[in-house]
Amino acid sequence: MAAGPHRVGFLVFDGMKLLDLSGPAEVFSEANRFGADYRLSIVSADGSPVSSSIGMRVTADTDAEAADCDTLVVVGGDALPDSPVEPALRAAAKALAVRAGRIASVCTGAFVLGAAGLLEGRRATTHWQHTTTLARRCPATRVEPDALFVRDGSTYTSAGVTAGIDLALALLEDDHGPAAAREVARSLVVYMQRAGGQSQFSASLQGPAPRTPVLRLVQEAVQGDPTADHGLEALAARVRVSPRHLTRMFRAELDTTPMKYVELIRFDMAKALLDAGHNATEAATRSGFPSYESLRRAFSRHLGLSPIRYQQRFATTAREP
Repeated sequence: MAAGPHRVGFLVFDGMKLLDLSGPAEVFSEANRFGADYRLSIVSADGSPVSSSIGMRVTADTDAEAADCDTLVVVGGDALPDSPVEPALRAAAKALAVRAGRIASVCTGAFVLGAAGLLEGRRATTHWQHTTTLARRCPATRVEPDALFVRDGSTYTSAGVTAGIDLALALLEDDHGPAAAREVARSLVVYMQRAGGQSQFSASLQGPAPRTPVLRLVQEAVQGDPTADHGLEALAARVRVSPRHLTRMFRAELDTTPMKYVELIRFDMAKALLDAGHNATEAATRSGFPSYESLRRAFSRHLGLSPIRYQQRFATTAREP
């Protein structure tokens, strides 16, 4: 690895997620064992210690005014999507970003970057539970809900918690190349690049329940009997509107088509069946897919994984003896 020193500053605050700090920091620290020269520092807005989400205190090395870093990493915290970012934290991120050549956020740290105006006109991501909120708060930002991390120029954002490790490996690869990142990934026993996006971790792809009574009837009909005929003509007849009008209603409220929405409901059901231990063929049949192959194609579209691979990842933490 190249020997030049590179200063990485982690911006922390009360309520921060400890793993958002420790995960990426371990990547850079491990890289130092292989010849890199990352100088890590913890920065709070005023230099005071902060309390993490688990109650553990984190001591800051310096304050935002005195800190100087080549890469700024803003950690996340549970309160960020639910309330405005505190002015002092917003100002600290903005001041540090001006002096840094590269900025990044872990999980909900994207809300801090957004509040500081650092995501304007850029692509970004955050934890799958909060991508809609980030898009609403930052209308000039193109939020990518399924990405584990997003790079837009010198700005990086990542998904929830452990995706901060994926992000740090990407930053390491930018600095020292893929061989260096691979060496560190092997040492830490993590993947260089995980298959699939973060949707594979989400509870549901359907989103909030429809507000329109007609669309709720469609949802209830499919959930009540997923194996029934839920083609466009059949659905429209069931709720007593024309197929064209039903399609317009889905477009207007949910920005999708009736058939895509039916597939999402069936997909979520299949995922729940796999989680409960049913095999892939049973999951396809009971959730209304005409065959395992059609279920496999749906999983590939939505998760980038096969149903069998999904089940292997999430069925249990136990290993075969």
